[in-house]
Amino acid sequence: MKKNKSNLNRKNTSNWKGIFYSNKKDYRIIVPKANPAMGWTFNFASPYTYVIIVLVVIILVIFT
Repeated sequence: MKKNKSNLNRKNTSNWKGIFYSNKKDYRIIVPKANPAMGWTFNFASPYTYVIIVLVVIILVIFT
């Protein structure tokens, strides 16, 4: 069975800055947390993450 490199990167503690995940080599924007039972988080090394966050904030401001 082949191991998934992205799962190994997710569990690597050097990719975690407190509660924030940051790994430039990981192509995913949304990744499971180190403990998958805790849900999902953003990969803050990806520039697309910031685009998504800004869009969500703009949508919330417009509709409130």
